[in-house]
Formats: sequence, structure tokens, C-alpha cells
Amino acid sequence: MAKHRITIAIDGHSSAGKSTMAKSIAKELNYVYIDTGAMYRGATLFAMKERLIKSNVIDIPEFEQALERMYLSFRYNPNTECSEMHLSGVNIEKEIRTMEVANNVSLVAKIPAVRTKLVAIQRRLAEGSGVVMDGRDIGTVVLPKAELKIFMTADPEVRAWRRLRELKAAGKEVTYDEVLENVLNRDRLDSERAVAPLKQAEDAVVIDNSNLTMEEQYVFMLNLAKKRMEEV
Repeated sequence: MAKHRITIAIDGHSSAGKSTMAKSIAKELNYVYIDTGAMYRGATLFAMKERLIKSNVIDIPEFEQALERMYLSFRYNPNTECSEMHLSGVNIEKEIRTMEVANNVSLVAKIPAVRTKLVAIQRRLAEGSGVVMDGRDIGTVVLPKAELKIFMTADPEVRAWRRLRELKAAGKEVTYDEVLENVLNRDRLDSERAVAPLKQAEDAVVIDNSNLTMEEQYVFMLNLAKKRMEEV
């Protein structure tokens, strides 16, 4: 049976491993990978560079005006074999992975004007098929007609330990308590925001990977994708 190219939407909680799995699946299928989380982190870094976030409060009217000057793009890096986030032509991939950005990203993501701009870009990037996109509202808002929707989750404590290992490996000095607080806070903000809150699409396949290895997740998700490619 012929395999058709499809669109895969992966949603879920922060630090649930969405990006890692999405990259791996996209590489195996020779699909385009789109990291929407990096786009919101890029918008957050932009707001920080514009000095529009102070004491956990963002100047929304000023930021909405500044959005006209924000130019985000993905550029392929042959050294890392990944598409990396750029702001006004400057590589910001490392800057957007800091705890400071992580602590502010939910403030930016809930602003309607930001989501409107980024969702339009995301839909344009996903035109056609052969795309794997991950984020918070891909299956419900950005790509509601995706042929395969997956919702990934895990216990907050498990996600905090995973995130801590990533940050430590990157040379960041943070504690487990700081990371857990960030994870719990982002869960709350993502779920409670008025615009496109984090929620599971009705037709999504739920994967709780609290007790799954990376290999087990990868095999399960790849098989899901291949099966759906034969069905459409």
C-alpha cells in the first residue's frame, strides 16, 4: 500500500519531549520540522531585548507596536543538521534556551497579537504536507486538519528532572526546585490563558511518557505515523 505524505501535529506540556521526538520523526521520514516553541521563545527574547518585560510584567501596547519590527526565521545549520531560530538575521538558538527566556515565554504567548502573527507564519510554513510541527495548540488551532495529532505529557517531576539535565548539559547553573517551579508555572499559564489554551485535540493520540524510554516513544510514534500514511 502506498504511503502518502501527511501533516503531523504534536502538542503537550512543557518539557514533555515534544521537540526531541518531532525532530527524530521528521528526520526519519524526511519531513520538514517546525519548532513553534522556538518561535515564541524568539518573540520573548525580542521583547526582552526591547526592554518591554520588567518585574514579570510586559508592556503589551508597546510590544504590539514593536511586533512590526520583529523578524523571525528558521535557517538550516549544516553543522548541527537542524533548523535554528534567527532574529533579524542573527542566530539566537542558544539565547532562547535560557531559564530567563523560559520564565517569560508564557507572558508573551498569551498576547493575541503575537499568536496571530506567529500562527499565520506557522500555517504558511506547513502548506502542503510532509511536515512535523510541535507546540501547544497545533492540533487544535494551527493545524486542526492534520492527519495525525499526538498529545504528549508526563508527570511534572519527571519533566523537571529531564529539563534540569538538559540545562546542566548546556552549562547552566540551576536547581531542580527552580526548574520544577518553572514547569508548574508554565503548565498553569498555558492551560489558563484566554487565547488558544493548551488542551488535547479530541482526535489526538495521548502519550504519557513518564515511564517510557526515548526509544519506546520513538518506535511507537513512528509506527503511528507510518500507519496513518497508509490510511489517508
